[in-house]
Amino acid sequence: MDADRRPERVLVVTAHPDDVDFAAAGTVAQWTSTGVDVRYCIITDGDAGGSDPSVPRVQMAATRRAEQTAAAAVLGVTDLTFLGYPDGRLVPSIELRRDISRVIRTVRPDVVVCQSPERNWQSVYASHPDHLAAGEAAMAAVYPDARNEFAHPDLLLDGFAPWAVGEVWVMAPPKPPNRTVDITDHFDQKLEALHCHVSQHPDPAGLEGRLRPWNAANAEVGGLPEGRLAELFLALDTA
Repeated sequence: MDADRRPERVLVVTAHPDDVDFAAAGTVAQWTSTGVDVRYCIITDGDAGGSDPSVPRVQMAATRRAEQTAAAAVLGVTDLTFLGYPDGRLVPSIELRRDISRVIRTVRPDVVVCQSPERNWQSVYASHPDHLAAGEAAMAAVYPDARNEFAHPDLLLDGFAPWAVGEVWVMAPPKPPNRTVDITDHFDQKLEALHCHVSQHPDPAGLEGRLRPWNAANAEVGGLPEGRLAELFLALDTA
């Protein structure tokens, strides 16, 4: 990533704990290693995750918050906002748009990284309904909500001044990506971050075998040399 393209502040908005680590952990690690201030907004606590029916859902939510906090620390991220919406029932409501707008106005990021609001027919995992809802709400928060002083007037009354985000990076986009980030040097950090999500991985030893071919295929799509690993995004000018 060229120095002249490096943002000062980035806000990552995702539906669940671990979403950012699968799709963008290498990019986050690259950013933080060069001094970029990266922060997370996690919309749900992932309380519908895991596979052990004996674990109470309240306990799962607390576990996943702790796991995401540990994973973020691996990548150099220490500022996380958990909005606490129910996992599996997310909709792009006006309330969710307001809450994401509040975080945007607080962080005042140059770049927002979010999930795609468009279904990807090649990947059922990328098109979890919560992901689609999170992407739609995040895009609506970027434009028009966060920058419009007349949207969500309660935010302005509470001291959250409008903020215009300059660029959005969409993770796992269904359309051809236009931003390739070489994460080869940060792939081990990506794996370490994902290993923090203990409750979600019945076969943690198999993670590398799943991720390395995927990120290698991304690198090929992005035109990188053989042997490199990459994450792909659709970058949108939203200034």
